[in-house]
Amino acid sequence: MHNPNLAVENRTLSLEQRFVQRFGGSPRTYQAPGRVNLIGEHTDYNHGFVMPAAIGFSTRVSVAPRPDRKLVIRSENYSEQVEFDLDHLPAARAGHWSDYVIGVVKMLMRSGKKLGGADLLVDGNVPQGAGLSSSASIEVAVGYALLDLADRGPDRSLDPPQISEADIDRTQLALLCQQAENEFVGARCGIMDQFIASHGKHGRALLLDCRSLDYRLLPLPDDLALVICNTMVKHSIAQGAYNQRRAECEAGARGLSKYLPNVRALRDVTPADLEAYGHELPETVLRRCRHVIGENARVLLAAAALERGDLQAFGTLMRESHRSLRDEFEVSCSELDLMVELAEQAEGVYGTRMTGGGFGGCTIALVQRAYAMTFQRKVQEGYERLTGCKPEIYVCSAADGAGRSV
Repeated sequence: MHNPNLAVENRTLSLEQRFVQRFGGSPRTYQAPGRVNLIGEHTDYNHGFVMPAAIGFSTRVSVAPRPDRKLVIRSENYSEQVEFDLDHLPAARAGHWSDYVIGVVKMLMRSGKKLGGADLLVDGNVPQGAGLSSSASIEVAVGYALLDLADRGPDRSLDPPQISEADIDRTQLALLCQQAENEFVGARCGIMDQFIASHGKHGRALLLDCRSLDYRLLPLPDDLALVICNTMVKHSIAQGAYNQRRAECEAGARGLSKYLPNVRALRDVTPADLEAYGHELPETVLRRCRHVIGENARVLLAAAALERGDLQAFGTLMRESHRSLRDEFEVSCSELDLMVELAEQAEGVYGTRMTGGGFGGCTIALVQRAYAMTFQRKVQEGYERLTGCKPEIYVCSAADGAGRSV
């Protein structure tokens, strides 16, 4: 039944049809989206506030149970297939795309889920290395699929009656996927990416308290486009700079907790606290703290602006966020700064900033939908003229989170 040499390059076939060609059987397909963060950068792992939206790029996973204890995972993006025994999973990451899948499997099993063998065919269109969270997308899609399969009882039949989507604990799923990335993949990411991939809603941004995991959905006007501008400068979130920034923030919280015993993370520090005790911190650590504390305040102001429909105020907060990320947190780069500058010159723009971990990747602009195509053309032409590199620009709307793919 298994034919690893079967050509599957014909993307005109659905993922389910390609699954049947490769594995046989009758699969079920699940999806989880990438995300863009509108405001609230590097606040999530400091127990603060973020405001992401799910976007219309996703990872899709077709899955069917196997009678044995094997996981057979085929990636259409990499044209590779790997096999693992559920009773002898790798103890450490391999630096391979399959780490994201195996990390999730290990965390599901650790949480008490009884997994059986399965064939999985994975395909995604979230741009990789762009800061749009392709990693959380695959983690949540695989996790959702395997949770659904695990909850079907001993025979794990895909036939009806199927479980209700309400039976999937989306917050638990997000936490398990975050654990997979932290503990197995080795990237010390916060909860934001996995949470929005699990909880996203069409036409809504999501305000998340990363400590309590309380959240509320915020309205995005129908005539507003989320325009993501990919500088084509690649970054890897697992590399040292991201982890270094996180360590600097933790050092700041430890330093301030000597004077403020209630401080467990930078979330607990007010601007007045930093003014009073910041001189005790090393200069670099102080600047990192200044960004995070200011950014938390900006997220809450931005949520209030959205709720009253004040997109001009929201745009002003986005500009302040970018300046802080560039100057205080030092995670921007010349290409991101240029993309922001070009976007600011275009018609119909409320605000723009870098988005994601930084050191490359994308910017986000809030643009009146009537101007979105003109914006796309002008920014693309300007960036290519000044850098010699053709960017990718995606005009998006807020999308739904993980679920069955129809």
